[in-house]
Amino acid sequence: MRVFVNLFPLWVILFSVLALLNPQLFNWFSGNLITYGLGIIMLGMGLTLKVNDFKILYENPGWTIIGVLTQFSIMPFLGWTISKIFDLPDFFAVGLILVSCCPGGTASNVIAYLSNLNVAFSVSMTFISTVTGVILTPLLISNISGELINVDLIGLVLSAIKVVLLPVFLGLVVSKYLPSFTKKMIIYSPSVSVVLIVLIVASIIGEGKEIILQSGINLIISVMTLHLLGFTLGYTISFIFLRDKKLSKTICIEIGMQNSGLGVVLAKENYINPSTAIPSAISSLVHSIYGSIFVSIFKEPKNT
Repeated sequence: MRVFVNLFPLWVILFSVLALLNPQLFNWFSGNLITYGLGIIMLGMGLTLKVNDFKILYENPGWTIIGVLTQFSIMPFLGWTISKIFDLPDFFAVGLILVSCCPGGTASNVIAYLSNLNVAFSVSMTFISTVTGVILTPLLISNISGELINVDLIGLVLSAIKVVLLPVFLGLVVSKYLPSFTKKMIIYSPSVSVVLIVLIVASIIGEGKEIILQSGINLIISVMTLHLLGFTLGYTISFIFLRDKKLSKTICIEIGMQNSGLGVVLAKENYINPSTAIPSAISSLVHSIYGSIFVSIFKEPKNT
């Protein structure tokens, strides 16, 4: 099973290519199945956590402050700058800025989990940045791109609670009161997480096949540059302040992996031009590949 998990980058790339060649193979895994899949992944993470893991975060609020501030400053700035450097058409530029303003989704928690990083911190950052993003995301987009985005405040918060907090909380409860059962389950949870995240990525890529293939090379390179710089600057800036490699890796994942699904939804609901959603669709593939490679290169030993 360890070999299977370690080959995560290969599975992501392989199934993404299959999704582009034959989207019908993964069309069945959509809608509620994606939500349930993310919930199962988060439940598996919860099984590996203890209440004390979150107590450490409470005692070190500076970690979260640095993480969230870095997240909401680096990516929006990069989105705007890169769109100017590559001279993207207005609809692509707005789309790139839009996805750069959407805080990290649950995929970042999966990567932190598979990399043996600080999962409690990753989960906390995802929830806090999602709730904070209810205000900051539309403000950033409207100020940077000059366009007003309406965000479903209640929907965002409920989504974060349903997909992130509840499954993790359930995992914590099971871990505390059913230790024998938990010990057996956590043997399989990394492999289950890999299968589910690969299916989710393949489903999103298959659905967005046409817009991905029709996009210009400039846009693809722009999205690749956005996420690569997000990972790099996220780690560098975090390490300067925290001097902790494991924490800095955790933060850089949160920064480098945006909530592309949210970006697609916001683009579709708030812009007439469907091309505005293309950067978010490409982003889902790019950051998943980067994240899976991150697992192989920067995976921490379990005793750290």
